[in-house]
Amino acid sequence: MLSPSSKSFLYDLLTTPSPSGFEVKIQEKCKEYMTGYADEIYKDVHGNQFYVINKNAPLRVMLCGHVDEIGLMVNSIDDNGFIRVVAIGGVDIAVLPGQRVAIHSVKGAVYGVIGRKPIHLTPEKEREKSPELHELWVDIGVTSKKEAEKIVSVADPITLDVPIRELKNNSISARGLDDRIGAFVCLEAIRNLPKNKLKVAVYCVTTVQEEIGLRGAVTSAFACEPHTAIAVDVGWATDHPGIDKAKYADIKLGKGPILDKGPNINPKVLEGLIKIAQNQKIPYQLMPAPRATGTDANAIQLSRKGVATGLVGITNRYMHTPAEIVSLTDVENAIKLIKNWILSLTSSIDFTP
Repeated sequence: MLSPSSKSFLYDLLTTPSPSGFEVKIQEKCKEYMTGYADEIYKDVHGNQFYVINKNAPLRVMLCGHVDEIGLMVNSIDDNGFIRVVAIGGVDIAVLPGQRVAIHSVKGAVYGVIGRKPIHLTPEKEREKSPELHELWVDIGVTSKKEAEKIVSVADPITLDVPIRELKNNSISARGLDDRIGAFVCLEAIRNLPKNKLKVAVYCVTTVQEEIGLRGAVTSAFACEPHTAIAVDVGWATDHPGIDKAKYADIKLGKGPILDKGPNINPKVLEGLIKIAQNQKIPYQLMPAPRATGTDANAIQLSRKGVATGLVGITNRYMHTPAEIVSLTDVENAIKLIKNWILSLTSSIDFTP
């Protein structure tokens, strides 16, 4: 079970706005939480934050989870004060109408709702299709452009304003579990490392801008120059209605961390993770990954002359919606798996396939 302080930190992460390119506040929360546990904490000019333990050991291990989330951005304000938006990352436009939002201006949060033409006034043929983003707007309750511009500006970031809900079977629903939950797993794993048993250097990174092209992983992996690495991200669940398991594999919520297997994954890293899982009786699920994954693992593997990379996934239902769901049991097992994998490493290990 997660400790009360760990769970409190997780919920703090999930309620801190962090659209890609706007991760400063969430990195401050991470730094505060990890102070006293990491030997060094520092940031790069990109905004990635590094937590380093035992840096003089010859073998360097990188862990990473990205702290950015998808979101929106103010694109324009019309004469009546209605705000048009553009997407930050892969936003699911179909779920946006009627959502409450927070616009993060220099003057603080400004709340509004995403509006669209009501169904009563929508021709029947139009009702059958999802709206385009340019057909939606944010209504903050003002009556003019001048009034709106007093409190918001073009290019202000926007997040959906939804609460965290605890569900049955130790699961939670929130926005942006992709991938603040992965960053949380990484931080908890190194926070629980017994330093006197550690034989390698650990560079944990809360990366930025993953949702717009794995950008933080590119620069941070180059900086760390790791020998091996684990990226922690969410993986889609296929255990709900509407999913063809013959096409998308069989991945269930609460049945253990996902371990990807394929060309993006170093076979010896995967072998080590599976061995730890079996020895520690940690449930896990294999995910076929026949090509490059759309995660930080892809960027890390290709850094410099190559990095022996693994990918640990947290099963996520309803990815890129305001109501993603993960199992905290999966989270706890991922923390245990990664912590013990790190402790199993020595400087003499060879990751060459």
